[in-house]
Amino acid sequence: MDSNKRKAPDEVVVASGEIIHRDFPESDISSVRDSYYANLYTKEVDFRGLSKQDAEFAAILKGNGQLDFSDPAAVLQLTKTLLKLDFGLKIELPGDRLCPPIPNRHNYILWLKELMDTTSYSEPGRKLRGIDIGTGASCIYPLLGATQRPWCFIATDVDPESLDYARRNVAINGLEDRIQIVAKTKDDAYLLPLNDCIVDKVDFTMSNPPFYESEADLARSAKKKARPPNSACTGAPVEMVVEGGEVAFVGRLLQESLHFRDRVQWYTSMFGKLPSLHNFIEKLRQNGIDNYAVTEFVQGKKTKRWAVGWSFGDMRPSDKAARGVKATTWRSLLPCATWVEICSFSIDRGVSPMVQRITAVMASLELISWVWETEKLQGIGRARENVWSRAWRRKKKQQEQLLIDDTASTRRPEDAEEVCKLGFLLSVRISRSEATVGLRWLEGHHNGLFESLSGYIKSQLSSIL
Repeated sequence: MDSNKRKAPDEVVVASGEIIHRDFPESDISSVRDSYYANLYTKEVDFRGLSKQDAEFAAILKGNGQLDFSDPAAVLQLTKTLLKLDFGLKIELPGDRLCPPIPNRHNYILWLKELMDTTSYSEPGRKLRGIDIGTGASCIYPLLGATQRPWCFIATDVDPESLDYARRNVAINGLEDRIQIVAKTKDDAYLLPLNDCIVDKVDFTMSNPPFYESEADLARSAKKKARPPNSACTGAPVEMVVEGGEVAFVGRLLQESLHFRDRVQWYTSMFGKLPSLHNFIEKLRQNGIDNYAVTEFVQGKKTKRWAVGWSFGDMRPSDKAARGVKATTWRSLLPCATWVEICSFSIDRGVSPMVQRITAVMASLELISWVWETEKLQGIGRARENVWSRAWRRKKKQQEQLLIDDTASTRRPEDAEEVCKLGFLLSVRISRSEATVGLRWLEGHHNGLFESLSGYIKSQLSSIL
């Protein structure tokens, strides 16, 4: 590892100055370390600061502290410097393949972290396996993901030159045991190499597909721009062009997901054009897929990319992961919200009465499970149906009246598995002057149940406000 790397807080610097990354214990990722990566590019990159830490970057920086983004060599050096200083990574790239903008690629990994962390009852930071479709010469997504989390990757591509460089980049970073490079062809039956690699399940897929339908489409797009592009583009047609463009490419992935279904927890892809995003979400809805996530990646002041994830599973992502598009004109694209504020109150009144009321209300319901964590001021519940409704109570009373012969044949076995239709987290969050009670939808496909429960809890807590 390079001794100039800007250190994550839980890395250890030994006497020689070499940076040693600690091993990833299972389900034990430092929140401080995650915070380091989350805050890397929240501000514009300081070129002068980089030049003081990396002589190679200083050599290509202009005297006024600016970088010539029209120069491919300057763009490549920026990528290499950021990878070296911020992640301890090295890459080699040919001159005729895409040079990845690190902040944008890093944003995809950050989004995946949020998506995966919030769709599991396990603690954040567990070991995961992902597939990167079209990894490119840099193999950038697997390198970034494996550096930040105990993740393993299968990385595919159809271009022999990109595959050669991808293998080289994995090797020079010592990640051969966690990143597998797999060659595919355009004639393969599936984009996903699940059967090729004899893999039963993976946790996620990711892809940055070619934007353009043809080389003529690429040329027309370049011609439409009033000014030259802000950044040099060194991409080859094999990386930027696919028949049908990104809509067809991700549409093919959607069709494969309908075949493989829950062999992948989350299928995801980036989009370069907003109309493509709109088109694809309509396809998700047409196929009855209600559990999906949408976000946007903003690079600098102008460039935007979008990403979509979809799942056939029951676990619902946080609003941060699923509703990350800020423009109000595109709100219709977003999935149902998974968090709602129940109420807020002044902390001068104390939190204990509210906690006591919450635990009493939950104890009165016939839930599959309810566990309150006092230290975290939150509880997780799972319900088989709307057991808080009057209709359910009436139905239960009628069933009890009809139940005369309490025999084994009529009684539900004690060890019978109950199907959860709604998993939820009820929490009290304390700020400087007030506390907020919030309800988070964790599991299930029935938004109506979530809304019904939130209304019930509001009515039950209103008496002590």
